[in-house]
Amino acid sequence: MPLKLRERAFITAAITGSGSTQDRSPHVPRSPAEIANAAIDAAKAGAAIVHCHVRDPETGTPSRSVALYRQVTQAIRESEVDVVINLTSGMGGDLVLGSSEKPLPLAEGTDLVGASERVEHLVACLPEITTLDCGTMNFAEADYVMTNTPGTLRAMAKLMQELEIRVEIEAFDTGHLWLAKNLASEGLIDNPVMVQLCMGIPWGAPDDLNTFMAMVNNLPENWIHSAFSLGKHQMAYVAAAILSGGNVRVGLEDNLWLERGILATNAQLVEKARRIIENMGVAIMTPEEVRTELNLIKREIN
Repeated sequence: MPLKLRERAFITAAITGSGSTQDRSPHVPRSPAEIANAAIDAAKAGAAIVHCHVRDPETGTPSRSVALYRQVTQAIRESEVDVVINLTSGMGGDLVLGSSEKPLPLAEGTDLVGASERVEHLVACLPEITTLDCGTMNFAEADYVMTNTPGTLRAMAKLMQELEIRVEIEAFDTGHLWLAKNLASEGLIDNPVMVQLCMGIPWGAPDDLNTFMAMVNNLPENWIHSAFSLGKHQMAYVAAAILSGGNVRVGLEDNLWLERGILATNAQLVEKARRIIENMGVAIMTPEEVRTELNLIKREIN
């Protein structure tokens, strides 16, 4: 396969995520102000897109609070820094079974709600991009299942389409791409189609290069892709994503470390990724260039 690098690539900074990382690094932002400030700093460092979850400001646990999302998006929009806002829609699909011997009743941590409730924050905040996790998957935690049925995904995709928010497909395995292509063929995901290849997340697609290139080679030619992996492989995947003709995602959602023994900030991870990309001869895209390529609608302060 010949190398076909993009002339210009964009960086997405995944700011805080929904994992249990809030007590493992003081740099993982919790409050809306901390998340917004981290997003702004990442944008200053070169990220064209910021991907945001929200957390309970006191405990740091993941949240679906519409009020918290509004505070984050408003603070980013009121800043002097231009950046594309990408909000998760992955919350509300959490299924935790009781135990291997007695799966019912469901355990603490289960948060299963309908499609409309999962996109309430999108209605309130109108980000330019939102994620759509295109599949159900066992996660590393013992009895936790990320639950996204085809019916729910169709309903969510339709609601996102009606809101004129660009979908970023999140594909954690090859079957997720299969479903995403089906949703696109049904007219539920508009062109240009954007997909994030989420590699090395137990128990989805491993992040070896054979599996990664199988994912890349299964993409329709006109789809725009980005890719990332976790932990110590995050920066290696900056290079891998660029070599595959794609774009890049880094951030504290996926990796806490700048180098061995040194905890990172989001801005530091973006700066490190930017150096790698530019040293490979690829220019960094601005938010406005991303809006043009992805046909995004920039919203005013709401």
